[in-house]
Amino acid sequence: MIDQNLLLRNQTAIVTGGSSGIGQGIAIALGAAGANVVINFHGDEEGAKKTQQAVVDKGSKAIIVKGDVGKEEDVKMIFEETKKTFGELHILVNNAGIQEDKPFLEMSLEDWQKVIQTNLTGAFLCAQRAAKVFQEQGIKEEVSKACGKIIFISSVHDTIPWSGRVNYATAKGGLKMMMKSIAQELAPKKIRVNSISPGAIKTPINEHEWKDEEGKKNMLKKIPYGRIGDTEDIAQAAVWLSSDQADYITGTSLYIDGGMTLYPSFQEK
Repeated sequence: MIDQNLLLRNQTAIVTGGSSGIGQGIAIALGAAGANVVINFHGDEEGAKKTQQAVVDKGSKAIIVKGDVGKEEDVKMIFEETKKTFGELHILVNNAGIQEDKPFLEMSLEDWQKVIQTNLTGAFLCAQRAAKVFQEQGIKEEVSKACGKIIFISSVHDTIPWSGRVNYATAKGGLKMMMKSIAQELAPKKIRVNSISPGAIKTPINEHEWKDEEGKKNMLKKIPYGRIGDTEDIAQAAVWLSSDQADYITGTSLYIDGGMTLYPSFQEK
């Protein structure tokens, strides 16, 4: 296993949606790797405080900033607070996301727009702001070979259709192409842009499934590797993608799914 201790020393990261689940795990892992962490949250302040304490316990600095990534004025404020506290920014993890699940024929325009606004537009606003900051700062090779790093937290549903969740799957599919287009445009500026697409991961949002024996059994049918992922599976990959060890990687979607995108229902028995 790669020794990630202090791999990101002297760097600062913003993690959107860092109050629980995958975002919380990533924020803590970045802190353990030596980065200062800005933990963005929208509603769960208690969760954000727990993330902050966990980062501090790892020996790094952390602040929490409330803000809705779907609102441009809030995004501006998040980045201003980052600059005020830490001076520079080196990593953005675009993790904030929501679900509003309904059958297609029952989905309201509000259900559609709410998910697109947070999951896709919010990611666009944060990525654009981060890229501008990175370009203004320039490269400092004693800190990182790259000018800056952007990681989108997507989903296997940027590839696998998902009935009953057309808004979510559409947002994630759009996120994948946005990541690639941004990566293509920003590569000459030495700004690396990638995405991580998790499969089934144990988080509070799906706890009712993996804690139930029947629900867990159904989930495992979709995972050839035979286990449900943990937030650490995603978090350690985010640390590595943020580091100089991944300096030649940009425009790539890393699927961390135990083989879910291998379509196990087609497996021969």
